[in-house]
Amino acid sequence: MRIRPNMFLISSLLPIPALFWLLPSVIHGVRSTGMTRTAGLGSLTDVIAAQAKHPFTFEDMMAMKRLGETAVSPDGKWLAYSVTTVDLAQNTKRPELWLQAIAGGEPFRLSTGQPGDSDPQFSADSKRLLWISGREGGKQVWVADFDAATGAAGKARRVTAIATEVDNPKWSPDGKSIVFTSSVYPDCPAIGPADGGAGDNCNKERDKAFADSKVKAQIFTQLLYRHWDHYSGEKRSHLFLVAADTGATRDLNPGDPHDVPPFSLEGPGCGCDFSRDSKELAFTENLDPEPAISTNTDIFTLDLTNPAAKPAKVSTSPGGDFNPAYSPDGKYLAWRSQARAGYESDRFRLVLYDREKKTIKDLLEDFNFDNWVDEFSWVDDSQHILFVSSDKGEAPIFEVNVTGDDLKRSAKAAGAWSSVHMILIKGFPYIVGTLMRVDRPAEVVLGNALAMDDSARMFQRGMEVKTTSYEPPLITHLNDELLAQLDLSKMESFWFSAKDGTKLQGFLVKPPNFDPNKKYPVKFLIHGGPQGAWGDDWSYRWNAELFAADGYVVVMINFHGSTGYGQKFIDAINGDWGGAPFEDLMKGLDYAEQHYPFIDKNRECALGASYGGYMINWILGHTDRFKCLVSHDGMFNAESAWGTTEELWFNEWEFKGTPYTNPKMYEKWSPRNSAKNFKTPTLVIHGQLDYRLDVSEGLQLFTTLQRTGVPSKMLYFPDEGHWVLKPQNSRLWYRTVNDWVDQWVGDKGTKK
Repeated sequence: MRIRPNMFLISSLLPIPALFWLLPSVIHGVRSTGMTRTAGLGSLTDVIAAQAKHPFTFEDMMAMKRLGETAVSPDGKWLAYSVTTVDLAQNTKRPELWLQAIAGGEPFRLSTGQPGDSDPQFSADSKRLLWISGREGGKQVWVADFDAATGAAGKARRVTAIATEVDNPKWSPDGKSIVFTSSVYPDCPAIGPADGGAGDNCNKERDKAFADSKVKAQIFTQLLYRHWDHYSGEKRSHLFLVAADTGATRDLNPGDPHDVPPFSLEGPGCGCDFSRDSKELAFTENLDPEPAISTNTDIFTLDLTNPAAKPAKVSTSPGGDFNPAYSPDGKYLAWRSQARAGYESDRFRLVLYDREKKTIKDLLEDFNFDNWVDEFSWVDDSQHILFVSSDKGEAPIFEVNVTGDDLKRSAKAAGAWSSVHMILIKGFPYIVGTLMRVDRPAEVVLGNALAMDDSARMFQRGMEVKTTSYEPPLITHLNDELLAQLDLSKMESFWFSAKDGTKLQGFLVKPPNFDPNKKYPVKFLIHGGPQGAWGDDWSYRWNAELFAADGYVVVMINFHGSTGYGQKFIDAINGDWGGAPFEDLMKGLDYAEQHYPFIDKNRECALGASYGGYMINWILGHTDRFKCLVSHDGMFNAESAWGTTEELWFNEWEFKGTPYTNPKMYEKWSPRNSAKNFKTPTLVIHGQLDYRLDVSEGLQLFTTLQRTGVPSKMLYFPDEGHWVLKPQNSRLWYRTVNDWVDQWVGDKGTKK
C-alpha cells in the first residue's frame, strides 16, 4: 500500500555524442576482462530457448533467491549484497551476505546466514565493511577490514553492544563513526560514554520487566498508539553515534519523545546523512503534537562536534520532507519535499538547500515536471543530481543540475530500478543498480550512461520524451537456472479513454502456452494505495505471472488516483473513491474485452487488496458483471474504518474531514450502504494485525455477506498484518484465492 519501486539515472559527465560512440567498446572491455557469466548471456539464451519450460508455480516463487540491500565500494570495484532464501517446509527466511567483483567473477559469502544479517556497507576508503548481525548479543553492528585488491574480508569484530539492538547503520565519511537507530525509553537516562552504563541498563531492565509481567495491559494517553502491525508502547526510535574503533556510543536525541526517524514507507534507512566533513548530521523528525493527523516531517541538522548542540530545523514546507543528502563538496543539502500538510500522496519535489545562503530551491519548478521524485543521488561533481520518477507503468531516469535549468532523461531500460550507485570504468560513468520486471525478480545490473539531450525544452513544451531502449547486462545471477525453466509472459500495455476523455493505461499478462484461438477467463486485479500503480515490476505478494500461470489472462488498470501520470491525476481520487476510479475500471475492462478476442467476458473474477479491497466491496454493490470477487484487507464501513485506523491523516484527507465534520462524504462512499445489492460470490481475507484497516472491516463484510445469503468464505490470519508475509501463510493465501476463482470461473483455455 502506497509503496512504489525506485529507479535510477546516470550522469552525462561527458558530451552525449562521445558517450554514445564510446560506450559499446567500454562495455565490451568490461565483459572481456572477466565478467564471465555476463559474457555468456548469448549461450545462456540459447540454452533457455532449448529447454522445455513449465508454468510458474508457488513453489517456484518460494525457491527464488530474493535480493535485498546492495552496496558498492567507493572505488567502484566491489558489490556487497544480501540475499534471502525461503525454507517453505520450515516456514523461515534465511539471510546471507555476499561479495562480488563488479568487473566479473563468482560471488562469495561474507556471512553464513546468521540471524539478522543485513545492511552491508563499505567505508569511504573501501578498506572496511560493516553489517548488522544477530550472532551475538542481538542485532549489533560488526566491522571487518577489507582488501580491495582481493575482495577478502578480515575477521569481524562487534562494534556495538546496546541492549535495545541496532538498525539502519551508516558510515561517517571519515570512517571514524557510525550512526544507527535503536528504540529506547525516552525517560531512561540518555545512553552516552559518561553515563556509566545506566542508560543501557535502564532500557534492558524495562524490557525485561515488560516481558516478565503477567499483566500485558497498556494505557494510552495519545493517538498513534499502534501502527501497521504493532502497538507503539513507550519506546521511541532514536539516532545513536558510535565510535568505530572504541565502541563508545551516545544518544543523539536524548529524552526525545518522538521517533527519529518517523515511520516511513519509503524503505529502510536512518533518514539521515553525514556532511562530507563528518561534522554535521541531517535527519528527519516530526515534532507536531498529534502525529496521527500530521505528515509534517522536517529536516534538522545537528553539530556533531558539540555534545551540547541542539538540532536546527532547515526545512520550511508544511508537508513532508524526507531523505536528506549532502552534496560531495558540502555546499548543498538536498531532500524530497511535499508542499501540502496532511497529504501523504502530494507530489514529492526535489529541493536544494544552500547551506551558506540558507535558501531553498525547487529544482524541477521550471520544467512542468508533475510526477514524483522517488529516489535521488548526487553525482560526484556536486553539480548534478540523479533521480527516478515513475511514469506510465515504467520508471525512467532523469538528471537535473543544481541551477535547475537543465533536465535530461536517460535511455529507457524497462522495469523497476532501485539501490543505484554510480561508478567509473575506464573513466566512463556507469550505474550499478537493482532491476526487476514483471517476468523477472530483482538482480543487480550494470547500466549504461546514455542520456537524452534537449529533454529540458521538451518538458517545458509539454512534449513526451522519446527514448531508446537497451538491455543492461546482469552482474548477479541469483535465479538464472530457475528462470530458464519457467514459461513467463511479458506484460503488454494498452490505452483507452476515460469518461472525461483522459487517456488511461491498462496492462495484460497472458497465460503460459498461450493459444490465440482459445478463450481464457480473466483475473482482474485492482491495485492498492489508492495512490499506487501497476507497472513492469515483480511482486511476491500479488504476482501477475503466478495469477496467469494456471490458465488465466490477467488484466490491470491504472485508474484516476494512480501514480505516474501527474499530480492532478493523483488528486482526482480525493473525495471520489467510488466515482471515477470505478468508471475507469469498468471502461478499461470493456476495452480489453473488445480488443482481445481471446478474453471470455463471461468468466471474470475481480481481486484487490487495501484500496483494491475497498473497490471490490464497492463493486459488490454496483455491478454483477463478475462471477466472483476477492476482497483482501478492504474498507467496508468508512466511518468505522476512521475510528479504528492509526494514520488518521489519510482518511481525513481522502474524505475531506472527519465523520462528524463531513458525515455525508463518509456515508456516500461506504460500500456497506449498498449491501442490499450484494449478489456476487466473495472471498474475504483479513489479518488480525492489520491496523491500517482493522480486521473488523473484514468481519463486518463477511457478516453482511452471510446474512444476505451471498456465497462467501473468509480467510483469517491471526498472525499477519496488512500484508501476508510468512511463507506457509502465503501458500495458503494463493491456494485459497486460486481455488475460489477456479470454483466460480474454472474451465480454463477452452476452444472458440
